[in-house]
Amino acid sequence: MKTRLLAAQIIEATLQGHSLSDTLEPALKQLKEARDRAFVQALCYGVCRYYARLTAVLSCLLEKPMKAKDQDVNALLLLGLYQLMEMNVPAHAAIAETVNASRKLKKTWAPSLVNAVLRNYQRQAEKIRIEQQQNLEIRYAHPAWWIDAIRQAWPTQWQDILTANNAHPPFALRVNQRHMDREAYLSELQKNNLSAAIIPETTHGIIVKTPISVDALPGWVSGEISVQDGAAQLAASLLRLAPKQRVLDACAAPGGKLTHLLESEPALSEVIAIDKDKNRLSMVKENLSRLALQATCICHDVGDVTAWWDGQPFDRILLDVPCSASGVIRRHPDIKLLRQSSDITVLSGKQLALLEAVWPLLKPGGYLLYITCSIFPEENTGVLQTFFSSHADAKEDIITASWGIPCPIGRQILPGMHEMDGFYYARISRTT
Repeated sequence: MKTRLLAAQIIEATLQGHSLSDTLEPALKQLKEARDRAFVQALCYGVCRYYARLTAVLSCLLEKPMKAKDQDVNALLLLGLYQLMEMNVPAHAAIAETVNASRKLKKTWAPSLVNAVLRNYQRQAEKIRIEQQQNLEIRYAHPAWWIDAIRQAWPTQWQDILTANNAHPPFALRVNQRHMDREAYLSELQKNNLSAAIIPETTHGIIVKTPISVDALPGWVSGEISVQDGAAQLAASLLRLAPKQRVLDACAAPGGKLTHLLESEPALSEVIAIDKDKNRLSMVKENLSRLALQATCICHDVGDVTAWWDGQPFDRILLDVPCSASGVIRRHPDIKLLRQSSDITVLSGKQLALLEAVWPLLKPGGYLLYITCSIFPEENTGVLQTFFSSHADAKEDIITASWGIPCPIGRQILPGMHEMDGFYYARISRTT
């Protein structure tokens, strides 16, 4: 009962606009048993992943929508439906425990409503499935605007993207080349009875077939590996690093790409890592510490250049801009709840502003790597087309690779492609 009530509180907070990762982690600390923590996490991720489907079905079962003040009951109903529709929880247990959890809400009417709705779904499940099979929101578990936007951007791949978004992401690792090569670490995993395979598009990437706690991975504490999706691992090699270069990681948190480039080129003269979020910058410092790497960390808005820049230009700039995160929904399914269609235009404006701000900091002959984890052209090619139209000193350095899809500018990986998240890369050189 406690697990379901806790999960409902987390879902309610997410529906109010809070990030799932921000609310889930502290909530799980209330639970002593690993099994209970895993169950709550599965419930919360599952409800977010299938929210559009669950809400559409719930609307068929309720005589009228839930009031705003009763979102706690609404969250429990969604959890109950998720258990019945998508999990292997026995129906009697799913219903009984969800009803019991509703008794803790101090709303005398809640238990009878929860019981009636969930049992009504049991009786009508097949009828609802048949009647709603043409409903794209139910079929693909995405809000209508997401479906329309993805179909417009990728008219031949949209169904594959939506399907991939609902899949569980692979457990991808990056082997620290300063410690060992990839084959040696694969042998370590084999010794520990862990099945794994390389990510062929990367130089140091591995996918572990059965996800486990990072603490249980050989070499985690000593810094032999990091958790990082294969698509994110491409950044370091695309930067064309060399000894004695000065490098800026302009939006550094949580530090995966930063630590990778430091592992890739130990002889860099200086690396500046900036992020405006103090808490997220602390994650960067933790990653640097675990991996015994050095970088100058600055907590500031990178766009406010005059406040932090010392006037010394950079040979390389890594600009992983804040974006819609439409390429990483399978890792962060709450994105489907938190994003609005209007966000894309707002974000593309901010992305262009950041690019404009850091461009003067790049040396002539240097490279800037523009990155998003978005699949929307407005945030990717669209931003760069606008940038190039007003910068004669900027030229695309075309990325030739076996991965992804070539775009008018840059290269796009779609969710699930090469078992990777959705990422966009474009490399720009400064000519003068």
